[in-house]
Amino acid sequence: MLVAVLVLAIGLLGIAGLQSSTLKNNQSAFERSQAVTLSYLMLDAMRANASAATTGKYNLSRTCSVSTGSTLIASDQALWMNALKQTLGNRDSTCGEITCSANSCTIRIYWDDTRGIGGDSNQMVETISVL
Repeated sequence: MLVAVLVLAIGLLGIAGLQSSTLKNNQSAFERSQAVTLSYLMLDAMRANASAATTGKYNLSRTCSVSTGSTLIASDQALWMNALKQTLGNRDSTCGEITCSANSCTIRIYWDDTRGIGGDSNQMVETISVL
């Protein structure tokens, strides 16, 4: 009887470990999905102002701080950075980068994914699109 209880306890601990890793992977996948959605949010704003985007006025070197903007471009960037911070965590490692040349734009979003199974503190999603 005691052996059966021991085997059952080990099995339940194994199931708890699997559940824990599943939750971590699920959160990590959710954050990656949100990063892709946020990159398309910015691309849509850039498509609405394509003449400025294709001339590089939306270009933003890797930045992790939220600024306020008085122009349409600065306002779009500020709203986007706020969305990044709210969705992926308001940490110093949550950053965004935009690079456009001609009709092609690349958006990179960085955040800390150490809670995931891989434990990557420098997770990055890159979206390349034609405007």
